[in-house]
Amino acid sequence: MSGIRLDEIDRGLLQALQIGGRVAFSDVAKVLGVSDQTVARRYRALRSAGAVHVLGTTWPEAVGQELWLVRVQCAAETADALSRSLAGRPDTSWVLVVSGGAEILSMLGMDASSTALGQLLRTPRVTGVSAHCVLHTFCGGPISPLVKHGPLTVAQCAALQPPEADSNGEHVTLSDQDHALLESLAEDGRVGYQALASVTGWSQTSVRRRLTELCRTSVVYFDVDFDAELLGLRSMASLWLSVSPGALSAAGEALALHPEVSFAAATTGPTNLYASVQCRDAKELYACLTGPVAQLPGIRSVETAPVTRTVKQAGRPQQGVPIRRAPRRR
Repeated sequence: MSGIRLDEIDRGLLQALQIGGRVAFSDVAKVLGVSDQTVARRYRALRSAGAVHVLGTTWPEAVGQELWLVRVQCAAETADALSRSLAGRPDTSWVLVVSGGAEILSMLGMDASSTALGQLLRTPRVTGVSAHCVLHTFCGGPISPLVKHGPLTVAQCAALQPPEADSNGEHVTLSDQDHALLESLAEDGRVGYQALASVTGWSQTSVRRRLTELCRTSVVYFDVDFDAELLGLRSMASLWLSVSPGALSAAGEALALHPEVSFAAATTGPTNLYASVQCRDAKELYACLTGPVAQLPGIRSVETAPVTRTVKQAGRPQQGVPIRRAPRRR
């Protein structure tokens, strides 16, 4: 990716895609003040270079699962193989190697029938496993650094914003056609309605209607897998914070506002607030820890784990990691 240099049009396009993954290029062009052809050409160039990939992602909570942060301590020589194995699982949304290679951090969507933790505990050279249920998400999912670091104004972002989701909190039962639809979107969030109609057996009108409904009920959202170095973000770290219970909500909401924070959530476990931060360098990470993080209300302690390598993000493994499909549930 080192040969790619983003200008304001590229950055605006990436931000627009994070706001609405299937936004029409004509709408993006109108906001950016360029032609439709320019936007389409820029997207194709970034896509073919592997710098950006739009994916349709299912919210685990919407289909009866819970989100769990799982920390795995292992021998350094096994970290690569184990992290790649986790990245190939369909129930992981991201996998990081942290702490110089001695630990793997992963986000899993699990239900009562999941065997993931038992498998990890039986894995050779694994020295420890801890799991932390995500109780509340303050920042993450469709809100990524692309939104926080982009050049678009508040008014421009509002013009691209899709209709707000209106979930009633009930679990959604997915059909085989729904699973086929979501699997295609997980490969390419901008795949055309004709292709989606082909894999589902529905008409294009039915596909459009069903996808609109799945977005409206918070079953699916669109995320952008991108190279953080394109934004100059080369220093990433995981933070485990202990906050007094009465200040947890205020601390999480305050943390989510900072541009360095890509994910923040209240969790179970010995610490109760987790955050992923992306900074330009170690100096900026230090400023983040001693500034915004240190000033959070009710903060008691912070554990910092620098990210050594990103193996999977936005539900998409790095190149070369084999993907295992999840069995479809009726």
